[in-house]
Amino acid sequence: QVQLVESGGGLVQAGGSLRLSCAASGRTASSVAMGWFRQAPGKEREFIAGIRWTGMTYYADSVKGRFTISRDNAKNTVYLQMNSLEPEDTAVYYCAAARSIATLDSGSWGQGTQVTVSS
Repeated sequence: QVQLVESGGGLVQAGGSLRLSCAASGRTASSVAMGWFRQAPGKEREFIAGIRWTGMTYYADSVKGRFTISRDNAKNTVYLQMNSLEPEDTAVYYCAAARSIATLDSGSWGQGTQVTVSS
C-alpha cells in the first residue's frame, strides 16, 4: 500500500499561482504513475494531470498550458504547478498513484487539499 499526503492548497485570487505537492511513502515501487485529480462541489471527479516514472506527462484540456506536473523520484514526490488560476479551478485536489496512468483512478489516493480561487 502507498500512502500519499498532499500539501500546498489554499486561497488565491484569479490569475494567481499555487504549487501542490504530494509525498508518497510505503510501497512506492508501485507508484510508477502518479497524477492529480480534482472534484468541485456538485461535480464528478476529473483527471487533470498524470506523469510516468520516465517523466512523460498527460494533461486534461482544461488545464493544458496552465498547469505543469513534475516529479522527483528520489523524494517520491509529485508536484502540480498551477498558473493563471481561474475560479473554475476551485476544487479539492487529490493525488493518486498506480502502476499505470490508465489505472490511476483505482490506485492509492491522498486525503485531498482544497484550492479556492476567488474572482
